[in-house]
Amino acid sequence: MSIADKKKVWGAKVAKGLEKRAERKPVFTTSSNIEMERCFTPDFEYPGYEGQLGFPGEYPYTRGVQPTMYRGQFWTMRQYAGFGTAKESNERYKYLLSAGQTGLSVAFDLPTQMGYDSDAGMSQGEVGKVGVAIDSLADMEILFDGIPLDKVSTSMTINSTAAILLCMYIAVAEKQGVSADKISGTIQNDILKEYMARGTYIYPPKESMRIITDIFAYCKDNVPKWNTISISGYHIREAGSSAVQEVAFTLADGIAYVDAAIKAGLDVDEFAPRLAFFFNAHNNLLEEVAKFRAARRIWGKIMKERFKAKDPKSQMLRFHTQTAGCTLTAQQPDNNIMRVTIQALAAVLGGTQSLHTNSRDEALALPTEDSVRIALRTQQVIAYESGVADSIDPLAGSFLVESLTDQIEKAALDYIEKIDNLGGAVEAISRGFQQKEIQDSAYAYQRSIETDDLIIVGVNKFTVKEPPPSGLLKVKEEVEISQKASLSAMKAKRDNGAVKASLAKLEEAAKGSGNLMPFILEAVKTYATLGEIADVFRGVFGKHTETVVL
Repeated sequence: MSIADKKKVWGAKVAKGLEKRAERKPVFTTSSNIEMERCFTPDFEYPGYEGQLGFPGEYPYTRGVQPTMYRGQFWTMRQYAGFGTAKESNERYKYLLSAGQTGLSVAFDLPTQMGYDSDAGMSQGEVGKVGVAIDSLADMEILFDGIPLDKVSTSMTINSTAAILLCMYIAVAEKQGVSADKISGTIQNDILKEYMARGTYIYPPKESMRIITDIFAYCKDNVPKWNTISISGYHIREAGSSAVQEVAFTLADGIAYVDAAIKAGLDVDEFAPRLAFFFNAHNNLLEEVAKFRAARRIWGKIMKERFKAKDPKSQMLRFHTQTAGCTLTAQQPDNNIMRVTIQALAAVLGGTQSLHTNSRDEALALPTEDSVRIALRTQQVIAYESGVADSIDPLAGSFLVESLTDQIEKAALDYIEKIDNLGGAVEAISRGFQQKEIQDSAYAYQRSIETDDLIIVGVNKFTVKEPPPSGLLKVKEEVEISQKASLSAMKAKRDNGAVKASLAKLEEAAKGSGNLMPFILEAVKTYATLGEIADVFRGVFGKHTETVVL
């Protein structure tokens, strides 16, 4: 059967599916009234087309995971936000939703990420600085006050304490009258990249992997719309990796999570449809487009061939994208608007499912409302005005893009084979393999800037004298004082006997082998704090010591 005939068969299936999920409009045209087809294909025989490219919504998913992609609906515009207290962040979320954002993305402060309450000695000077401070269910109730959790999808960038924050979210939803099976969103919950690239780990790998697989099992039965992990290449790239390394190390981590879940007794098709990924969008537009396409194809083959997944949803790599924070410059910060636009365009051309666009001033401070609005408007202009969302995978068939896609796939698979030979991602991380590769890549990148082989506009070329920045958003020290006072008042008001009993049960569960999620949820509902729950796990599991790589 020719490609044209296969396209007709595919088009008929898509047309039938439009009864359930219609496209945004019946006909898409250019400004010259030229009709844009749903999906363009070669009008000649293209060797390996079906096995390497195929059609959108079909294996190997190179061209997208949905048969209509953005013609059906745009990607979720999910701006990452959170700072200071829960009340301040709640106000920012309502502002973003009123500006047209279509999903929430929560940034937590470092103490919350590391399992410390705001009154802990380790938290001093960090409360509310890089995200919102969440000490207990009381804070979570304020954070989502007036936001109906059955109507909004929420992504939470949280890893070591992901189980605790998810349980708080479930408890808030229940207080709103929304059952756990009605809420939707994502927890990042990717601990392996923390050991490799970011550092907000708490427990050793074995115990951390147990918590993660417990979340998989619990959500399968109780929170079926929730994406239980966002396997993250973003921070790997921010740490200095190349595009190839980002794909390879992320997918190797994905293999490790699937292996762990299967060893824990889960069937691959029970949990794999809820796996999600998180990638960086960097400056080299065409390489980034190819990177996303290659990642989809590799993961589809891994799930089908290596893990024998039967459900097509298990084979689909669905991903969120954030533009590259490491490319933002403090010099001439308005230039960052152009960088973010290029990166966002790459993500859309690459077929992302949701997108966060960084703000122009984030190299200097937390973004102001004006800067956040420009970042969101960047997505909206691409969606509504550029025309790139009117046809699926519009760069397919480009000699350059297809060649890059193939080369990234081959190079990433070579890395995955090396990691397999080392015993898998966890063992390779313990030996420092990925860390050393990222360090070498980061060093080479920095040297290329210093030698002017790589030009960064406004940094090593086209520089100007600039006045000191003004009008930046700063988190005041009063935030820490206020948060500590609120925490103290909450502890005085709660039933401390119930808290003590719930933490004792959690400790016994941690010493055993059963699922921890019901015990965490019970503790959260008594207003046990995040730090108290994390301390129970620290006491039973111990703390991880970093592998030093020189």
